[in-house]
This record gives sequence, structure tokens and C-alpha cells, in this order.
Amino acid sequence: MISIENLYKSFDGNEVIRGVSLNIERGEIMALIGKSGIGKSVILKHIAGLLRPDRGRISVMGKDVSSLGTRDLMQLRRHLGLLFQGGALFDSMTVYDNVAFPLREKTRMKEEEITRRVMNELGQVGLSEARDKYPSQLSGGMTKRAALARELIWRPEIMLFDEPTTGLDPIISNAILKLIKSVHERLNFTGVIVTHEINQVFGIIDRAAMLHDGIIIALGKPEEILSSQDPVVKQFIRGETEGPISFY
Repeated sequence: MISIENLYKSFDGNEVIRGVSLNIERGEIMALIGKSGIGKSVILKHIAGLLRPDRGRISVMGKDVSSLGTRDLMQLRRHLGLLFQGGALFDSMTVYDNVAFPLREKTRMKEEEITRRVMNELGQVGLSEARDKYPSQLSGGMTKRAALARELIWRPEIMLFDEPTTGLDPIISNAILKLIKSVHERLNFTGVIVTHEINQVFGIIDRAAMLHDGIIIALGKPEEILSSQDPVVKQFIRGETEGPISFY
């Protein structure tokens, strides 16, 4: 479903990704793990066509993303859902209107059908009663759920999650991940989750790829990553630092 071949990407002369290759199968959920700031989200943005590689190739549903023109890229993105860290809801719109927005902008669907689709998705994420609230009135967890409903309104074949639990307490984080799992069971999308938190995400994924120093150093099922003898992987899993910490 997604194929990354020998991907390289630099910013201001700093090589962030240096030769990443990865295949993600149809219907599986893959986690990109590793420390903050090492390029996990950069890979996600390449998959979505938001960045173009310096070298390498990204194929999504059989199409080379970096070679697509604007129109073809927009068509491909109709098969993708992207859940941003902050949710990216429109502040001036209610929850209902945020979720309805893609259908109103990109289709000629009648408002009656839009209402049916929106309320169904809000029900699936437990936000039926919040339809008339504005983003400023939502908690962090509610914001993520509303944003998820907006992406799911398309019935995407691929879902990309950029740090879906960032800024949430452990209980809400666990609830969001369980919601992602239940939605996956319902729609069977291909999912990619970028995260540096593994305690809970390993319970919902099929495989994980660990990024370190611009390359993938570990790839496998959760139990294979957890049992890895690679010292860098073990250090990350245990949450250990690479050296002494100074607080001054």
C-alpha cells in the first residue's frame, strides 16, 4: 500500500533522513517510533505529498507521490486521512460544521445526506452531544476525536496519525488509541502512527519501525522490538538517557 525506497531529506544542510526504505502492507497499522525530533513526521509528510524527497521514491497505492502533478496529488489525497497533532480544526466552525466541511467543499452531496454522514461519524467517536460546540470549548481528547471524525468522513483507505496522543494525560491517550483500534476494525484502513510513546501504542499496531540517526534500525512486530538486543533500541524502550543529565 505504501512503499518508501531509499529516502533522503535535508533541511538547511542538515540531513534528517538518510536512506530510509520501508514497505507498509494493506490493512496493517505501522508505528514509526523513536526520539522526538528525529524525522518521524518528516516521513509522514512525504507519504502525504507535503514534502518532496531530495532522493528516493515514495509510492502510495502504486503511484509515485513525488512525480504527481497538483491535480493527481489532490486526487490521491482523497484516499488519505491525516490527523495532525493539534487537530487543525477551524476555530470559527462548530464540531458539526468542521466534520461536514470536506463533504460540502468537495462533493455535491445534499445537506440531508451530509447530516446523516456527520452524525454517524460523531456517534462513532462519542461526540454526538458536542455537535454545536466550538473548538475552544473542547478538551484535548475531544478535539482529537472531532478531528478524527472529520478525516473518517471520507472513508479513507490510508490514515496517517502524527503524534495522536501528544499533550493528553495517560487515561485520555489510552482512550484515543482504543478509538483508533476500533475504527480500524470497522474500516480496515492502512494506518501509520508517528509516536515516541510506545507503552500503549504497541497494543494496537501490527508492526513498528524505529528511526535513529536518519535510518531505520529496527523493524518488526511489537514483541520483536521489545525483545531486541540492539543497545539503542533497548535504551529507547527503557526510557534511558544517553548520558548524564544536567538541570543547571
